[in-house]
Amino acid sequence: MTPSTTDDRPWLAQYPAGVPHDIDAEAHVSLAALIEESLHQNASRPVSVCMEKWMTYGELERHSRALGAWLQGQGLQAGDRVAIMVPNVPQFLVAMAAVLRAGFTVVNVNPLYTARELEHQLKDSGAKAIVILENFATVLQEVIDQTEVQHVVLTGLGDLLGGAKGKWITFAVRHLAKMVPAYKLPLDGPRGPRTIVNFPTALARGQGKPFAPSTANKDATAFLQYTGGTTGLSKGAVITHRNIIAGLLQAEAWFTPALAKVGDIRESNNIAALPLYHIFALTLSLLTMRWGAHTTLIPNPRDIPGFVKTLKKRPFHLLPAVNTLFNGLLQNAEFRALDFSSLAVSQAGGMAATEATAKEWQKVTGSAMIEGWGMSETCAIGTNNPVSNTHFSGNIGLPLPSIRIAIKDDEGNTVPLGQSGEICIHGPNVMTGYYNQPDETEKAFTADGYMRTGDIGEMDAQGYTRIVDRKKDMILVSGFNVFPSELESVIASCPGVLECAAVGVPDERQGEAIKVFIVRSDPTLSAEDVSRYCHDNLTGYKRPQHIEFKNDLPKTNVGKILRRALRDPA
Repeated sequence: MTPSTTDDRPWLAQYPAGVPHDIDAEAHVSLAALIEESLHQNASRPVSVCMEKWMTYGELERHSRALGAWLQGQGLQAGDRVAIMVPNVPQFLVAMAAVLRAGFTVVNVNPLYTARELEHQLKDSGAKAIVILENFATVLQEVIDQTEVQHVVLTGLGDLLGGAKGKWITFAVRHLAKMVPAYKLPLDGPRGPRTIVNFPTALARGQGKPFAPSTANKDATAFLQYTGGTTGLSKGAVITHRNIIAGLLQAEAWFTPALAKVGDIRESNNIAALPLYHIFALTLSLLTMRWGAHTTLIPNPRDIPGFVKTLKKRPFHLLPAVNTLFNGLLQNAEFRALDFSSLAVSQAGGMAATEATAKEWQKVTGSAMIEGWGMSETCAIGTNNPVSNTHFSGNIGLPLPSIRIAIKDDEGNTVPLGQSGEICIHGPNVMTGYYNQPDETEKAFTADGYMRTGDIGEMDAQGYTRIVDRKKDMILVSGFNVFPSELESVIASCPGVLECAAVGVPDERQGEAIKVFIVRSDPTLSAEDVSRYCHDNLTGYKRPQHIEFKNDLPKTNVGKILRRALRDPA
């Protein structure tokens, strides 16, 4: 047990009043038990709203029990992996709760995966079943025979959106928008006959069937949370029930001071625009469930006008987003005219937030953008700026309760305060390792038990950490280390720049040269304008040699800019 003293945790002195130094990760028997308790205590309260269709905790309890009973009836055993390939619609919450309550392990899958990516994740996890939106069934069809999947639950977009409205939405998606490519999933596979049913049928067949509540303990695996996979094949982070419980309690302790303005926390409306398969949104949706509050599900946040129309409907209190989404909202005139008086927390994460976006956000909403940092491997929890901040700090904040951050060199030694090194993290929210990859797991941890993150950062005397950049994205110009995030932060402030990304490209004379890709907000902005701005704001070796304008930048489904795709378009 690591000692809890303020001497080696200087950040504790900066904690807002009321935030505990530590949390009790043993407070619940399991995540399944935590969910069970909330479902029953809040039965009559709303748990979600999607396209103006509400679902109560009681309905979530009944639906998830039925789906869990159906899965158990297929012969799945405790700990078996069940994949969920569904966007932000109520079926995701039902499937997640069903899998956990029935004692299985959730494997979250990006709905936009290609066949190659899907095959890898299903094979690597050993998933026996999948709940999948029918829009993506054609991708599953390509790979299912190479996997262990024997049970498929297909859902239409409108399955839980209510009666005639839900049927109309599913019809429109299938036949008017033609968003469901033709598919034919094979009923027979290498491992014998498959069970393939639609979502309403699975619920109907599970109703009234025997259901054995989960007996999982805190050491059991709750999630196999796959890392982004932007370089090579993705790895499954083993997230135990203890890990995710710790993450929820850490986030709760940190956010509570800001959400005091809501009064009864159960009345809070928390926005899920980021995809629920992603650890950031997933953790916050579970935290909302713990509170007995409700989540507004946004199936397509790229539809900014539609997103803003939803925000108009009722007060919202917690808005988590990545920098690109904050920026996208700010470009919408109707968003800028919204009533932001209820907004308690504007939580930035998933990628570096830029000062330009943060300043504009605060100017428009009156809410300071609170930047934090975490990873799939840490349940999205790590550091965060105090929610009492009244302005954007430009750093990633302080370690949350029961977390220790150390800045280490390549040999695992902690470097002096103010020096750069790899950010390493220790805490009850940190994964136990990578699934079936002992070598990768060993490489991920230092001898004293800290997890290496791959992020380069510095910590000051008060315990605030600043990310310099990712190790793999660093550009080496004539022997000088150049970090893209610094360049991007500066260039994003240039008048006429909407967003940008900096990468290193081969250069015979200096090893690498800096290339910047820019999306303009002002079509008259020229490369010469950008060069002049960089000359005035960056030292010589940090100035880009190449400037290219683009209509958009490649991004992950969460909105994180893919520098690798810019470095190597192939």
